[in-house]
Amino acid sequence: MSHFLFDKQLSVVLENLPGTLAEVCSSLADAGVNIIALSIADMCDTGELRVVVSNWKRAKAILEERGYDVLESEVIVAEMMNEPGALADIAQRLAKNRVNVEYVYCSASTREGTRQGEVMAVIKVSDTARALDVLNK
Repeated sequence: MSHFLFDKQLSVVLENLPGTLAEVCSSLADAGVNIIALSIADMCDTGELRVVVSNWKRAKAILEERGYDVLESEVIVAEMMNEPGALADIAQRLAKNRVNVEYVYCSASTREGTRQGEVMAVIKVSDTARALDVLNK
């Protein structure tokens, strides 16, 4: 059984230098913000950090205080069993209802109440409300 939740993701462009990620992660940790899922895409001299955290408003404020430009966006957090076909089923249901998947990244689930063997996928879609409606049926 999968669970689907609305969440906010923060995106930050970071310099591609040693210690930059450590600074961001330490700043969030010092503020008591837990990182739930994280992805970094390499863009030569920079990297785009995408992160879902326990308190996105606090995290955004902390990062902006440190001089980062922070973009927030809506995402779906899908908690599902770590088994063949789990993500395929979600993607097929969204496609059937003409909801485009823009990108996905996965992480071991850390949300309270999750079961052993579950994974968490962060899914950016073209229409979050419609996607949640389709997936929660």
